Amino acid sequence: MTALLLRRSASLFLTLLAVSGLIFLVMQVLPGDPAAIMLGTSASADTLAALRQELGLDQPMLVRYLQWIGGLASGDLGTSITYGVPVAGLIGERLAVTLPLAFIAILLSVAIALPLGVLSAAKRNGPVDYIAGFVSQLFIAVPGFWVGLLLALVFAVKLGVMPSGGFPGWQAGFGPALQALVLPAIALALQQAGVLTRVTRSAVAEVLGEDFVRTARAKGLPKRVTLWRHAVRNALVPVVTILGLQFTFLIAGAVLIENVFNLPGLGRLAYQALTQRDLVVMQDVVMFFAGLVILVNFLVDMSYLILDPRLREASR
Repeated sequence: MTALLLRRSASLFLTLLAVSGLIFLVMQVLPGDPAAIMLGTSASADTLAALRQELGLDQPMLVRYLQWIGGLASGDLGTSITYGVPVAGLIGERLAVTLPLAFIAILLSVAIALPLGVLSAAKRNGPVDYIAGFVSQLFIAVPGFWVGLLLALVFAVKLGVMPSGGFPGWQAGFGPALQALVLPAIALALQQAGVLTRVTRSAVAEVLGEDFVRTARAKGLPKRVTLWRHAVRNALVPVVTILGLQFTFLIAGAVLIENVFNLPGLGRLAYQALTQRDLVVMQDVVMFFAGLVILVNFLVDMSYLILDPRLREASR
């Protein structure tokens, strides 16, 4: 167990290192002068020279990469050219919106998909299964930003019961801040709930056909107990895998939703950095997204050892 954890941790570190090198290299080989891209073609030569020196562009590429990695390790992500503040502070402020939004969306997705997928598997090839399949396919087919616009139109514009956009901040109180995240969280959750429903249905249906489930039923265990204690528990590995992928997607894929609802989250920061040509922020945000994806996948891999006793035995 300890040896497996050490191997996976080493793999995590090497993957992060490789991804950081790739991101840095891509940013360096972009056509044009990074300083000119940030300041525009109308900038004077003195201004461009000053920015090049500030960004360290007058130094060798390897030196710049090592300085960037050292900054990442120490929490110094550089200073935003657009905002003139440390990038670490910008990311921290935006995470206070994006992380709660993603957590609420993933909770809604699980609350919809898990019972719907399990019920669909238990009643497969019946009316409930067909209805669940139609609903999940509908969730998958409808774009999240369109759902967000529709929700804002109905609940904010027509009914006036929810805010149409913006974020008051957590300092304004838990209630108002949470209310501002409800509609965008629903818009994010529905598509993921459709995918998770289909995965849950497939995984549970496959386990229900296993010999140990039939044995449990033959011993007289109630159908409900057999379903939830044996079938669902043994079907959780693929479900957890999809949940890990969905969480990273919700973090990195919230750009459209945050722009629809004018939320000052990390996705909106990435979009603003792109439009304002702030390469310092872009590089750090992309690295943060990549690191988060790798970390979540690592945690999902470790969760398999908890969910599946066979993997624990194999690791020993």
